[in-house]
Amino acid sequence: MKFPRRSGVLMHPSCFPGPYGIGDLGDAAYAFVDWLADAGQSYWQVLPLSPTGYGDSPYQGLSAFAGNPLLISLDHLVLREHLDARDVENAPAFPTERIDYGWVITWKMNLLRRAHENFQTRAQAAQRAAFEKFVSENASWLDDAALFLALKEAHNRSAWYEWEPGLCAREPDALARARRDLAQDIARQMYLQWMFYEQWLTLKAYANAQRIALFGDIPIYVARDCCDVWANPELFALDAALNPTLVSGVPPDYFSQDGQFWGHPLYRWDVIAKQNYRWWVERFRSALTLSDVVRIDHFRAFYNYWEVPATAKTAREGKWRAGPGGKLFEVVRENLGDIRIVAEDLGDFDAQSRAGLDALLRQFEFPGMKIMQFAFGGTAEAAFLPHNYTRDWVVYTGTHDNDTAVGWWDSASAAEKHFTRRYLNSDGAEIAWDLIRAAWASVANTAMTTTQDLLQLGNAARMNLPGVSGPPNWCWRMAPDALTDELGERLLDLTKIYGRVASQESAETAPSAQT
Repeated sequence: MKFPRRSGVLMHPSCFPGPYGIGDLGDAAYAFVDWLADAGQSYWQVLPLSPTGYGDSPYQGLSAFAGNPLLISLDHLVLREHLDARDVENAPAFPTERIDYGWVITWKMNLLRRAHENFQTRAQAAQRAAFEKFVSENASWLDDAALFLALKEAHNRSAWYEWEPGLCAREPDALARARRDLAQDIARQMYLQWMFYEQWLTLKAYANAQRIALFGDIPIYVARDCCDVWANPELFALDAALNPTLVSGVPPDYFSQDGQFWGHPLYRWDVIAKQNYRWWVERFRSALTLSDVVRIDHFRAFYNYWEVPATAKTAREGKWRAGPGGKLFEVVRENLGDIRIVAEDLGDFDAQSRAGLDALLRQFEFPGMKIMQFAFGGTAEAAFLPHNYTRDWVVYTGTHDNDTAVGWWDSASAAEKHFTRRYLNSDGAEIAWDLIRAAWASVANTAMTTTQDLLQLGNAARMNLPGVSGPPNWCWRMAPDALTDELGERLLDLTKIYGRVASQESAETAPSAQT
């Protein structure tokens, strides 16, 4: 079975506590894995791990394949002797409850530059060979990504479509000149990707050994200002001047009379199909190297998507277009086997679109999502209420885009609170844990919660408010020692009661095993 009855916790590595201004892949990450294992959990879910650009959002990454250097553990670089202990002894007094990205980026990137310089002068033959092996094995994406990131740095982080015309158009002479002039910076970017991948895959191996599967995340669209659009313009709806002609969004709904104008350049699915979906196959291959399970954000666009002219004033001017459907996933399965995907399938659907998407999910055994906070509108027929689930779902108390459970409760209407109290037989005093219990008790094969809900935190700890850019989005950090043994025992008790603790099954059926 792809998804046996299990549970887990959503926690992005940037949220871990530590002295360096942002969570990383160091000791706090290993302690979190230990806590999950002791609490009987099977999944650690993260957000995208890509390097971030404007707004610091992991959903506006600079590369679909690269990792975020800000997540590299400085302490582990000290252990490898790429940094000296004195380099990190006098870290600034960063805030502990929030990430101050401007401060962190300047300070940490300077240290990572020093680590690369030390590697160049100190590395032994074995380390150099490991680095060269990584560069060679990942050349298909790393060559372009390292050049792109070096060029962004050289252009004061401006968008690629604001660079010199020769670089925008990837003219061979301009690229050759950039590779020559920025050789040291390109080598550093390759080194940072090596360190990120090495640290993450070592952490993943540790988690898998503890029977914790890593649960990754793929945004279906990529930002206009990313390496993949710059390096593969033929795959995207761009004109001859490399400006988007068709962009992403969603139509008008209950929440927005004009719809949402997201602005990602849309895929040219006809071109991608002619290439036998090669770029997407490699994207899945990369994601399933870094994780065991992958959630796809806005999965419905594989069935049908809202196409908006780039010149439109609002998303209202868009129209529905058919996505690649099962053809893409047939090719992916041919190349990668029967992979495990979770479909973010939320939002409004007409009957035909809902039926078509459901058929696609059934064809490939991809579960969709249910969000507990959406359940309590007041009728027993509500699709998000647990008694209306079947087994092939992933139920969440909330996600990175929702209020925390406590924040949701604080702002809920009187009618919603009344229905919730009756349904959960609760007075609302511990509403987050009431939702966790309901999710864990449901028939859904997979139940997930957030660290914020485990800690019963309010909306000051919310991860993201969609439609708003910049702080406090993506800035929350967990307090040191917040996840106590008592909390772990409480979660373990629920996990045992509702039959979500992994038995000692074979590796072939364990959640951490790739299929």
